[in-house]
Amino acid sequence: MSDLTRLTLAEARDGLSARKFSAVELNQSFIDAVAGAKSLNVYLVETPEKALAQAKASDERIARGEAGPLEGIPLGVKDLYATEGVQTTAASHILEGFIPQYESTVTANLWRDGATMLGKLNLDEFAMGSSNETSYFGPAISPWRRQGADGKVSDAKIVPGGSSGGSAAAVAARLCLGATATDTGGSIRQPAAFTGTVGIKPTYGRCSRFGIVAFASSLDQAGPIARTVRDTAILLRSMAGHDPKDTTSVDAPVPDYEKSVGASVKGKVIGIPKEYRLDGLSAEIAALWDRGVEWLKAAGAEIREISLPHTRHALPAYYIVAPAEASSNLARYDGVRYGLRKTGKDIVDLYELTRAEGFGKEVRRRIMIGTYVLSAGYYDAYYLRAQKIRTLIKRDFDLAYQAGVDAILTPATPSPAFALGEKGSADPVEMYLNDVFTVTVNMAGLPGLVVPGGLSSDGLPLGLQLIGRPFEEETLFALGQAIEEAAPKIGLPEAWWA
Repeated sequence: MSDLTRLTLAEARDGLSARKFSAVELNQSFIDAVAGAKSLNVYLVETPEKALAQAKASDERIARGEAGPLEGIPLGVKDLYATEGVQTTAASHILEGFIPQYESTVTANLWRDGATMLGKLNLDEFAMGSSNETSYFGPAISPWRRQGADGKVSDAKIVPGGSSGGSAAAVAARLCLGATATDTGGSIRQPAAFTGTVGIKPTYGRCSRFGIVAFASSLDQAGPIARTVRDTAILLRSMAGHDPKDTTSVDAPVPDYEKSVGASVKGKVIGIPKEYRLDGLSAEIAALWDRGVEWLKAAGAEIREISLPHTRHALPAYYIVAPAEASSNLARYDGVRYGLRKTGKDIVDLYELTRAEGFGKEVRRRIMIGTYVLSAGYYDAYYLRAQKIRTLIKRDFDLAYQAGVDAILTPATPSPAFALGEKGSADPVEMYLNDVFTVTVNMAGLPGLVVPGGLSSDGLPLGLQLIGRPFEEETLFALGQAIEEAAPKIGLPEAWWA
């Protein structure tokens, strides 16, 4: 592994600015690393020529003193973002071979600021999953491995989480300096927790959704995954911003998030929701949560127990709202305009054959659930009631913030990462339960940040989640940095995957 791939994004940016190495050299180091890590299956499409061409242009701008905020920084792009001239599949057979003729707003913002693209990253099909096992192109593999007390390393392949599993695994394995991701019910934060990386789901509307393949439009939000809190703050500043092409995009100034990294958290009030202490919560996760409380208290924050009484309804409500919106959004994939087409004896036959072959099992399951809850006989009983619960969940957070709470600290996941095939094969609800701590944030449209907190007894990363007030991501970055500085540093042995 090259020394350049060991750099954080901030270190690489500063090194490029100081002319310690060129953008071409930096990108070539990551291109070589990607070529040597095929077993992780994180990149669905590699674009080394594009990255080097962009890097060459970056070197020219740096030489002229015209460097952008991300000049020459090599990134991976979740294959849910439309990239002009580069295949975009949402990890689904139904979009295999689709080449967009336009660029998503978020990636356009990154290229505007000088970043380079190493390729498109693996994910759960149409972002539906919590382990990256539903991808048509096979699962992405975490670079982490279980390790016993005797130091023996297990051969079992570990999932990187989902749906942004490829993004998180690529960052953890140092196959890019940062990656774009999306979060509908925890798909940035859960993979970050599973891989020892940092991920933020911004406030709904902070980043444009234009050019991102839709799952559930009122829940989806773009965000970054990177190795440190500072790196994540740097990326979010470039990704965020108002976009007239997205009617849900908020027209508000984008702060310089990096300035909040390292800011004092003295006097900040941190809420600890009693409802998150679930029955059966593992002792390791509970202990990590308690350590997080002590770290923030030592940094000067005030700790206050709070109540979010409708939390227990969040997961079932989410799994009504999200599939309902998915059933509508995925209706466009019919074999007529683009993507896979299976010919039949008539138009109905074409629809049925195309969708049956093009969609995977989990996507078909969620479309059927969504269609059912939106049907005339069940709309009031299921979908309308779930939306009412969503309003109550948001009100719980509003009341906590009105009472003076600045942010809320919770676990990120109910367990460490698990092995491929270990969960959900017989009962999909078992997989859905991985989102128990994260879905409330999407239902309420709030920002959420996950920071590594240490390792489990079997050597796998554990994460802590911070939930903030709307459009106050700066507070999360300040608090996240306090946790990052206090938490034990997580080291990933290269021999496990390199």
